[in-house]
Amino acid sequence: MSLLDQVQAPLDTDMEKQRAELAAIIRRNTQDDGTYATGVSSLFMSRHSKSHDFASVLAQPALCIMAQGRKEVRLADEFFNYDPLHYLVVSVSMPLSGRVVNVTSEEPILAVRLDIDAAEITALIADAGPLGVPTRPTGRGLYVERIDTAMLDAVLRLARLLDAPKDIAMLAPLIRREILYRLLRSPQGHRLYEIAIANSQSHRISQAIKWLNGHFEQPLRIDDLAREVNLSVSTLHHRFKAMTAMSPLQYQKQLRLQEARRLMLAEGLEAAAAGYRVGYESPSQFSREYSRLFGAPPLRDLARLRLTV
Repeated sequence: MSLLDQVQAPLDTDMEKQRAELAAIIRRNTQDDGTYATGVSSLFMSRHSKSHDFASVLAQPALCIMAQGRKEVRLADEFFNYDPLHYLVVSVSMPLSGRVVNVTSEEPILAVRLDIDAAEITALIADAGPLGVPTRPTGRGLYVERIDTAMLDAVLRLARLLDAPKDIAMLAPLIRREILYRLLRSPQGHRLYEIAIANSQSHRISQAIKWLNGHFEQPLRIDDLAREVNLSVSTLHHRFKAMTAMSPLQYQKQLRLQEARRLMLAEGLEAAAAGYRVGYESPSQFSREYSRLFGAPPLRDLARLRLTV
């Protein structure tokens, strides 16, 4: 799945300087391991100096750029890798997990994330007029793309604003808009474009995802969901799986189990209570499906997680 499996030319001299400067800015704004909000709206910076797996999360649409290190992201049974040569785009909310390896306190993972608002994409398309973005069949709502000088330069200029806070209010929206424009004009920009166009099937699938994210604890009736987004049942299944690598039922199950795990770990709920909270009526079914997804039944999995915290 990864572009990193192919032989790629390294960053040129100018881009390497940009990468090094971006890494330095991230270091200054992340004193310890973790992910930090910044003074620029929707811009986050992260540092990780230990190899570990990340817990599954419901990732929101975002552009992710690595200034140092490499990260592997998992969607269902597919893996996507990105590093300073490549950026990662999440175009729709999806349950993802990830891991970092071969990192040290001297050479930690250093990354930035810029959250993407679909309404901004729609407004940009309306203002810019025809962008020449080709229509393509529905693809994954997650992709890796080779970074270029223009994209890295724009992200670096946005990060530099942290050292000039008086300029943020005026300049940050302009640079964000430039970054979104460059994403739309990139080789895989059609994935964002189609989701922002109200009558496209990709947009309707994104609406189905949004509905599931907000109602995952409720019984799922595929006919009702198809009517909700104005698609036939067969088209919903086909397009949904093309975008998320899962059927709607599989997607709902991941959301339920991830939320149950969070409830047990963060709020101290017992397994049966957490399962019931997310929509399971049978504790045994909950335990079986939990073990299948996380590799161990709830009590053993939580004990393992607490040891790694």
